[in-house]
Amino acid sequence: MAPRITMSLTAGGEFEIYLNDEGRNLLIQKLQSIGERNDHFHLVAWYDAEVRLGKVAYRPSDKIIDAAKILFRTDEWDRQHYPHVLDDKN
Repeated sequence: MAPRITMSLTAGGEFEIYLNDEGRNLLIQKLQSIGERNDHFHLVAWYDAEVRLGKVAYRPSDKIIDAAKILFRTDEWDRQHYPHVLDDKN
C-alpha cells in the first residue's frame, strides 16, 4: 500500500498526524535523513512531493494542512541565529 500521511488541525486547534504503516516508515526515514548537511524536507499535498500529504480530512470539522516543512537545527545554530528559543522560560 502507498504511504498515507494526513496532517490537520482539529476544531479546537490541536495538531494531528494520521498515518498508515508505510506513511510512518517514510516519515521516520525522512526524519532520520536530516542533519546539518541536509537540514529539511517538505511535506505537501501535490503529486510530485518529497513526502505527499493527504487532502481528505478525517472529520468534517478538521482543517487540512496541505504544506509543511520539517527543519533540523542544532543548538549552536539556534544560539547564533535564534537564541530566544533556547530560553528555559519558554
